This record gives sequence, C-alpha cells and structure tokens, in this order.
Amino acid sequence: MKTIIKYVLIDLLKNRTVLAYTLVLGVLTISVAGMSDNTSKGMLSLLNITLLFVPIISHLFSTIYFFNSAEFTELLLAQPIRRKTMLLAVYAGVAIALSLAYFVGVGVPVFVLYNNLAAIALVISGMLLTLVFSALALLIFVLFKDKTKGIGAGIITALFFTLLFDGLLLAFIYSFSEYPIDKPLLGLISLNPVDLARILVLLQLDAAVMMGYSGALFKKFLGSATGSIYTTLCMLCWIIIPLITAVRIFRKKDI
Repeated sequence: MKTIIKYVLIDLLKNRTVLAYTLVLGVLTISVAGMSDNTSKGMLSLLNITLLFVPIISHLFSTIYFFNSAEFTELLLAQPIRRKTMLLAVYAGVAIALSLAYFVGVGVPVFVLYNNLAAIALVISGMLLTLVFSALALLIFVLFKDKTKGIGAGIITALFFTLLFDGLLLAFIYSFSEYPIDKPLLGLISLNPVDLARILVLLQLDAAVMMGYSGALFKKFLGSATGSIYTTLCMLCWIIIPLITAVRIFRKKDI
C-alpha cells in the first residue's frame, strides 16, 4: 500500500495542474490578506476562495485522474494485491497530494499572516473539503465505466454542492417560513459538506453579522465548541461513507 501511495504522490507532486493549483491559491491568499486590514473580513474572503475553488478543483481533478489511471488500476489488479488496499492507496495518494497543495497555497500564508483559531479552522475546513470531494470522485469512478459519463457526473456533483444546494435550501426556507423549521434546517445543512466547512470557520469568527443564517442557527442550538465538533464529525462521515461504498462496489465490479 505504501508503495502505491508513494508512486501516486510523487507522480502528482510533479503534475503541472497541481503545481498551478498551489500557485494560484498562494497568490490569491497573499493578495486577499494584503488588501484587508480587518482580520475577520480577510478570513471571510479567504473562506469564500476556499469554498469556491477547493470543492470544484479537487473533485474534477480527482475524477479525471482516476479515469485516466484506469490502465494503471488494471495493471495493479493483475498483481497479488487486494482490491480494497489498491483502491484506498490510490485515493490516499491523490488526497494527500491535493491536501498538500492546499496547505502550501493557503495554510502556510494564513499561519504566517494570521495567528488565531479561525485560521486553523480555515485550513482544517479546506483540507477536509479536499478529502470529501476526492472521496466522492472515487465513488463516481467505481460507479461509471464510461469516462465521459463519469466526468459529467463529477461536474454535476460539484455544481450541486457548491451552487444548487443553497438555492434549494433557500426555496425550502421561503416555502416553510411560517413553520418552526430551525431544527430540520440543521439536518438539511448537514447534507452539504460545503456548508459544513463554511460554518466550521464562521463559528470561530467573533463578528456575528458575518455568520449568516446557517451559522447563527448552529451557534444558537449547539454553541461554538459543540457546533465545531458536530460539523467536523459530519465532514468525516462525508469522507468515510463514500469510501466504504466505493470499496464495496469495487470488490464486485467486473473490470
């Protein structure tokens, strides 16, 4: 397993797309941090960059990489190695490489420029989002044989969680505004890892006006500490469940 992870990791760390992703994140982080004198506003801007770039780039890059590595996967399956071990090793290589890119591009500048809990929460959120959307990409890879259909499903999945989900949530709030929907909303928000990452960072910011409806809802019912633990656990579930599902399907898949 270590050999496969090492091979995939070295391959991706030399990949131009990963290097460009790291560079773009680094330039954006330093530029945004340099333009804002207010720590909360600067963190909010960096949070928006993370929520915009990380899910889409991580998901689409991972999906394309898994499909492009199909021949490598078949070659590994010809070796005396368990399918579960091989699949998780390839996932680990991709997830570690993209997490490293995010840490170098955003984490290092943020830790240098800001030294607070919100900065730690931002880096943890970004890395968890990377792991979540890489796991979803792996699930799509084992579900689809055709590369075009798989990449199409990846694009739809990324757009659903980054754009469409919040629109549906607003429609739900508007339609049932006359009813006590606060608690059901907590459950619905837990179904979107992007919203969970946003709330995890917002709970560490003192500026109540920037929390938004969902952040205020989590703070009201769970408080900052419990809310942070709850959002982190939900995001871990978003990593573990797709991985377990992907392994179970891959064990029975005819390749």
